[in-house]
Amino acid sequence: MAAAQGVLVHPITMGLFLKSLFLLLLLLLLGSYLHPAAAFPKGCYPSEEEGLKTFRCSNAQLTEVPRDIPNDTNKLYLDFNQIPFLPRDAFRDLPLLQELDLSHNAITRIESGAFQGLAEHLLSLDLSSNRLVSVSKETFNNLKAKVNLSNNPWLCDCRLQELIRAVELAADSSGGIVCDSSTQEEHVGKAFLQVIADTDFCNVYKKTTDIAMLVTMFGWFAMVISYLVYYVRQNQEDARRHLEYLKSLPSKQRRSEESSTISTVV
Repeated sequence: MAAAQGVLVHPITMGLFLKSLFLLLLLLLLGSYLHPAAAFPKGCYPSEEEGLKTFRCSNAQLTEVPRDIPNDTNKLYLDFNQIPFLPRDAFRDLPLLQELDLSHNAITRIESGAFQGLAEHLLSLDLSSNRLVSVSKETFNNLKAKVNLSNNPWLCDCRLQELIRAVELAADSSGGIVCDSSTQEEHVGKAFLQVIADTDFCNVYKKTTDIAMLVTMFGWFAMVISYLVYYVRQNQEDARRHLEYLKSLPSKQRRSEESSTISTVV
């Protein structure tokens, strides 16, 4: 009797075990389907700092902005990489981003609309220590973030002046905006804010343009006057020659030719 009970219990236990194993596998498969493992770029990892969701890709040898950044990220660190430019809509899937660090890259160009979608929450944007020479003010349209533009090889001209007036500079970063080149040679090596305290690049540009237009207009006017003077003198010379020709004719024929000449002149 005891042997029969043992034989009966064994298959029941095995059945329960197999059912439990099946349910466990099913739960694992369902979990992996609902929460797939994120394929982050090498050197990148998510974390939480001061209650804010952070994504760090510092010194990860990146050559472009990663695409698989969690869209609930609040702080994004892409510093110390080799990113050469920022394309349009580079961060459009990060509507909750508050801090963006792009310092110490190789950025030479920022396309219009690169920061589109960040205006509402972005508080800090670090573009220091890159290779920016000239950037349009429209690149930062509607951004309220404090921007760090220091330690770039800036061309000091009207375009940079418009940019500086359009953005809010990060604290203690203005002194690092230095003229690497300039439309006026004497400004090279000087802090840009120091330069524009005495020089209005946009006004100088406008004056230069106005002078160029005046010179062009004067040139055209001089050409028209020269042509008119030449035309009048040429006609006078032709008229003189014709009159000399008429004087050499017999009197009857001369009167006929003179009347013809007078009517032509009139």
